[in-house]
Amino acid sequence: MLAGRSVLVAGAGVAGRGVAAALVAEGARVVVADGDAERLAALADLGVATALAPQEPPPGTELVVTSPGWRPDSPLLAAAAAAGVEVVGDVELAWRIAQELADPPTWLAVTGTNGKTSTVMMLESMLRAAGLDAVACGNVGLPVVDAVRSGHSVLAVELSSFQLHWQSSMRAHASVVLNVAEDHLDWHGGMADYAAAKGKVHTGAKVVVHNTADEWSQRLAAEHQGTHVGFGLGTPRPGELGLVEDLLVDRAFVDDPQTMAEELFTLADVRPQVPHAVANALAAAALARAHGVPADAVRRGLLDYQPGAHRSVPVGELDGVRYVNDSKATNPHAAGSSLRAHESVVWIAGGLLKGASVDELVREVAGRLRAAVLLGRDAEVVAASLARHAPEVPVHRVPPGDDDPMTAAVRAARAAARPGDVVLLAPAAASMDQFRDYAHRGDAFAGAVRDLLAGGAPGTG
Repeated sequence: MLAGRSVLVAGAGVAGRGVAAALVAEGARVVVADGDAERLAALADLGVATALAPQEPPPGTELVVTSPGWRPDSPLLAAAAAAGVEVVGDVELAWRIAQELADPPTWLAVTGTNGKTSTVMMLESMLRAAGLDAVACGNVGLPVVDAVRSGHSVLAVELSSFQLHWQSSMRAHASVVLNVAEDHLDWHGGMADYAAAKGKVHTGAKVVVHNTADEWSQRLAAEHQGTHVGFGLGTPRPGELGLVEDLLVDRAFVDDPQTMAEELFTLADVRPQVPHAVANALAAAALARAHGVPADAVRRGLLDYQPGAHRSVPVGELDGVRYVNDSKATNPHAAGSSLRAHESVVWIAGGLLKGASVDELVREVAGRLRAAVLLGRDAEVVAASLARHAPEVPVHRVPPGDDDPMTAAVRAARAAARPGDVVLLAPAAASMDQFRDYAHRGDAFAGAVRDLLAGGAPGTG
């Protein structure tokens, strides 16, 4: 399929390196393009040709494989499309390579605005508890093409909207859109295109899973064939997974959904015990059950699962005030899930909103806010929304020139908090204006809080 073909790889990051290595192994002639000379130099061991910031594909290019973050209107990709050269993503390439194998792996695919990583990690744990050779891959960190080449039999695949934009052939055994809310609108150009990219995860899936509490999730599922399965926090109907008192039960993958239900786990088995984590656990269970995982393995897998860092992680408590790190809440929808888990909050927010509006979020959570501490490039956008929809909430702005913004934010939050409050880092925005990524931002918050607890001046950790 690829042997002897001239392929250009756009991007020399983690995904690009995995793609280049796979193409070399397939016998393709590979050129890797990137705007960073150091990243290109790091590929020397692969024996590929490189091109620094080209504006068009090299002559003779037959296929372009792009890393997920490259926009369709970037000059190189636009030039390739204009020249009639096929452009695909790393996921599409991985699927094509997988289909050439004697025993292709089963794909269980997860997308959504929020909760993807938690869900695929829970799913991986459930699959492994059933004795299956499974791995979480995709947007979670391990490139899908590397997972395919490693020979795993089941792939729990996290897919971003960027990755789904570039794929066309993938046919997962089971798929889910967890939720859809405003995010990456600057990349996709609008909500309709963003949602459409998410919906591509269901193309050709045998089992189509949807969130009964999310309108977009239901709408996108309805556009596709396959066995439809719902999940939600209410009492499940036939064909759904849901909640009966403190039990999470399955009325979809049982012999008679009209009369039968099977207990999967209890609320106490879910960590952290917040509504969105329970929903993610149900989504993971639905995909696992679609692949035949028994109920006891679903529960054992959930108990073995360790929640990721920077996702509603308690950092400490001082003078009756709890400090919680949810730096992973990088958009308003995620921040809303985090804020709704607490009654009285000093909210640390701000960063890069990426075109998303915070008005609906602020209106919904205004009654929970003791105060807000705002930092980052779009702090004034959040402040304006608070002024419109929660004018009684005190707002503290961290000055743009502050060389240690998280220290200043924690100090301001400490001053505003009262016993019983939660100081919550749930930024509703991306981090790259002031931090390397959300993990760096979360580490800075945790470090500042630890210094506070130790009685010293908060530092960045």
